[in-house]
Amino acid sequence: MGRIEKAFARAENPAFIGFTVAGDPDKTTCIRIARALIKGGTDILELGVPFSDPVADGPTIQKADERALMAQTTPDTVFEIVREIRKESDVPIVFLTYYNIVFRRGIETFYREAHDAGADGILIADMPVEESEEICTIAPRYGIDPVFLVSQTTSDKRIGKIAAKAQGYLYLVSVLGVTGVRDQVSDGAIDLLNRVRRHTSLPLAIGFGISTPAQAQTCARAGADGVIVGSAIVEIVERNLKDPDVMEHELTEYVSSMKKALIGDYPV
Repeated sequence: MGRIEKAFARAENPAFIGFTVAGDPDKTTCIRIARALIKGGTDILELGVPFSDPVADGPTIQKADERALMAQTTPDTVFEIVREIRKESDVPIVFLTYYNIVFRRGIETFYREAHDAGADGILIADMPVEESEEICTIAPRYGIDPVFLVSQTTSDKRIGKIAAKAQGYLYLVSVLGVTGVRDQVSDGAIDLLNRVRRHTSLPLAIGFGISTPAQAQTCARAGADGVIVGSAIVEIVERNLKDPDVMEHELTEYVSSMKKALIGDYPV
C-alpha cells in the first residue's frame, strides 16, 4: 500500500490536500512553506511544478509560477525540495505539472527521478486520458500514482475511462474555469461528486475554488474523501513574501482551521 492509499485509508474524516508551487518564492522559503502546511495537518502535499504557460491556473497561481521561475526553479530544484521534505516527513507528495515538462525531460527519466526523490503521485493537468497510455505504463514501475482531473463537463463514458486509468485519487474540478478562490461550493460540484462516485471506489477530492472552513464542511457533508486547497494557500504566501515567519504562522493556522472544519469542529 502506497503513501497516498494509506493517507486515505487511515483518515476518519476527509483528507486535507494542500497545494503550493515548488520554488515559490524560492527554494528555501518553499521548504518552510511545506513544513508549515504539514505542521498544520496537511494529509497530502501537492507541489506545482512551475511552468511558463499554466493554462489550468488562475492569476494567483500564475504569479506564483512566475516567482518560482524567476528564482530559477527547475525540475531538479523540485526534486531537491522533495528530498528535503522527506528528511523529516512521510506525508504523501503529489506533483501537479504539464506534459511538456515531463516530455522534455523524458517520461521514464522524470518518473524515475520523481520516485527517487520521494514523490508518490503525478497529475499532468493538460494530458487527456486518451493520450495517457505511456504514462500509465511507466508510472507503476516507479510506484507513482497517476492522478487525473474530472470536470463537470466530463461525460459518464469518459469518467469511466479516467477511473479505469487513475490511481491514488481523482481530482474533481468544482468549477467551470481556472483555479482561484470562489465564494461558495457550486451545486455542480456536488452533482459531479455523486456522478463520479457511481464509477469508482477511488477516493474523490474536490478542488478549484475551495478556500473557507464553510466550503470544506460543505464538501465533507456531501461525501468528499478529500478537499484540495491551492489559491488560498498561495495568497497567504504572496501577501507575506517579506516576512516568512508570519507566512509560516498564517499557513499553519489556516490549515489547522480547515482541518477542524473537516471534522466538524469549527464554527462556520
